[in-house]
Amino acid sequence: MSVVLENVSKIFEDPQRPGGTVTAVDGVSLEVKDGELVTLLGPSGCGKTTALRIVAGFESPSAGRVLIDGQDVSRLPPHQRNTAMVFQSYAIFPHLSVSANVAFGLEMRGVPKSEIASRVQEILDLVGLAGLEHRSPEQLSGGQQQRVALARAIITEPRVLLFDEPLSNLDAKLREQMRGEVRKLQRRLAITSVYVTHDQAEAMALSDRIVVMEAGRVQQAGAPLTIYARPANRFVADFIGRVNFLEGEVAGVGADRARINVRGRSLEVPLQRADVRMGEAVSLVVRPETMRLSPASDAGAGAFTGIIRRAVYLGATVEYEVDWDGTTLLAIGGSPLEHGLLPEGARVAFDFPAATAHVLPRPPSRAA
Repeated sequence: MSVVLENVSKIFEDPQRPGGTVTAVDGVSLEVKDGELVTLLGPSGCGKTTALRIVAGFESPSAGRVLIDGQDVSRLPPHQRNTAMVFQSYAIFPHLSVSANVAFGLEMRGVPKSEIASRVQEILDLVGLAGLEHRSPEQLSGGQQQRVALARAIITEPRVLLFDEPLSNLDAKLREQMRGEVRKLQRRLAITSVYVTHDQAEAMALSDRIVVMEAGRVQQAGAPLTIYARPANRFVADFIGRVNFLEGEVAGVGADRARINVRGRSLEVPLQRADVRMGEAVSLVVRPETMRLSPASDAGAGAFTGIIRRAVYLGATVEYEVDWDGTTLLAIGGSPLEHGLLPEGARVAFDFPAATAHVLPRPPSRAA
């Protein structure tokens, strides 16, 4: 079942300004294809949760339409949309057992008790809760409670499954484990899903596509690799993962490549924008893991050099902060067990594969 938002907006009254308004969602259009998991990603207040609530029917759009499998559901109440929501707070009934929680939706639909019992057992097996049928929620871990909430959502066989930051209350290790389980289950059931999170790693791990939002608008939509490697603008580049911006100027433009002058050095980089012009001031997006460091004594003529101001050992990797004549750059090196550890204060040469860099317009300088 596909989900389509057509130019959807949502305007609320502003509690801080009598008579004023706040635009939470501003002309959002997107499509979630049948069986696809799409994540709405962005900082707090970007409009992602409001957009999800509009799909669920908890909020009505101020303008635009919501279609599920071609049907306009914009004014239908939640129970007539055949969607299911998995909440951040689990929202399971504390006075009911695991099996009773999971059975609740079927009971409300008048499903025969004999059928309920078999379906509940099937779903509990699916989410890894077999043997816990008679436990109360207070006897469960956070991950088990989230599995109960997930089981209760999917047992009714909804057309669309909606997730409102469902893993944010879990500790880091369990959150990583659960996102894998959620993704595996969603693929197995092929349920069209919309997932909201502010966690970039979670979005990258779960999604077929990511929709990055800011100030109520879609900044970019695409596959995780595209969003990360070829961000549409500076906000997306800075929000998704960690990034270095190297300022330069366009010295040449070809069919699919551009020559960028960066501090006296000419770099040939891939070009995705058709509007790049000679002499334009641009920023190169360079991800920290593509930065290659070596002792400055090994550098050739014209190499970029800097001084390591900070080295943070993280086991599998080392994070280096490099002072590049007043600009701080981040580089992520491999395990020092294999590559050694560069000391703080050392002068180093650095480089990166030009093919991994991405050209963006440089933001206008602010007046003092």
